[in-house]
Amino acid sequence: MTHDQNLAALCKALGHPARVAILKHLLQVDSCICGEIVSILPLAQSTVSQHLKQLKEAGLIRGEIEGPRICYCADKDRLAELKQLISSL
Repeated sequence: MTHDQNLAALCKALGHPARVAILKHLLQVDSCICGEIVSILPLAQSTVSQHLKQLKEAGLIRGEIEGPRICYCADKDRLAELKQLISSL
């Protein structure tokens, strides 16, 4: 993936206010269970799950299975890469 394609993919992943809110929340608490994310957004569980999937596919968050739940956290290395890509514009 080229530099420009990488930047575009990351920006696309952040192209919805709900995904930005999810990422901000994960950065504030440093980890989160999906149910907690649903409680901070006025969206259905299935909608939140779709947003989490898009953020995960872009590498902006990681999800680890903990029993019957998935615990999500922000990928700070990937966010640092995003910052670097944006600063190179």
